[in-house]
Amino acid sequence: MSFRLSPSPSPLTAMNGAALVPLQPPSCGLKNRPRTNGDHVNGDRTDTGKEEKKRAASFLAWTAEDVAYVARFHWVPCLFGVALLFFMGVEYTLRMIPPSSAPFDLGFVVTRPLHRLLVARPALNTLLAALNTVFVGMQTTYILWTWLIEGRPRATISALFMFTCRGILGYSTQLPLPQGFLGSGVDFPVGNVSFFLFYSGHVAGSVIASLDMRRTQRWELAWLFDGLNVLQAVRLLGTRGHYTIDLAVGVGAGILFDSLAGKYEESKRKAAIADILLTMTKEA
Repeated sequence: MSFRLSPSPSPLTAMNGAALVPLQPPSCGLKNRPRTNGDHVNGDRTDTGKEEKKRAASFLAWTAEDVAYVARFHWVPCLFGVALLFFMGVEYTLRMIPPSSAPFDLGFVVTRPLHRLLVARPALNTLLAALNTVFVGMQTTYILWTWLIEGRPRATISALFMFTCRGILGYSTQLPLPQGFLGSGVDFPVGNVSFFLFYSGHVAGSVIASLDMRRTQRWELAWLFDGLNVLQAVRLLGTRGHYTIDLAVGVGAGILFDSLAGKYEESKRKAAIADILLTMTKEA
């Protein structure tokens, strides 16, 4: 007598108790089509009964159709590849800045009109510095609020990671103040105290807050913080308070440490679940 296996709630057993082998998804290739590579098909070893052959290089199986597919559906990595070649040419042919000269900063070049305006109008510089300090206070308040009031510590953990790493890197490489720096007694940190240039904690803190706002679907507030962050970056360049690289790395640092804080929370969550399961097993 033969039995016909019918679908059941469990993917591993049939109605008559026979074991079913779950289907495996196809391997991910250039076009998700089967590839034969020596004694392997789609990465799975085939039993041919022959001696094992050396695995052929993957690119030897590429076709013109594969290349066209990559250029069409993976154009972003292709664009970065072209950019890599371009900037390799720029880097290897550009004359380096001599030690006796001031560093070249494209952000300083773009914000020269703003710098001249702030030099001519110190009161405006003080006003913008005060507004920037208010924005830093908004970032700090929001990050602490998510932890102390809402009970979500991820943004706070991210900020702790970020400022600790910033302190280590800033102390390790202490850059000189840019020429033409315009300080203010009301700028954060208040009181014309010294600070590390690399990297921008102003920008990184704003990114951390904005990412948390997006997780909680506070879209309007997130866009507001992003806009204020852009204005903050322009002001920091105009006052020569940060180099462009400080601001760019600040954005990356905010994203990186937010991700690390999320991984930290996930690891603690998994550890707690494992402890609960272990306790239940011992009690059973």
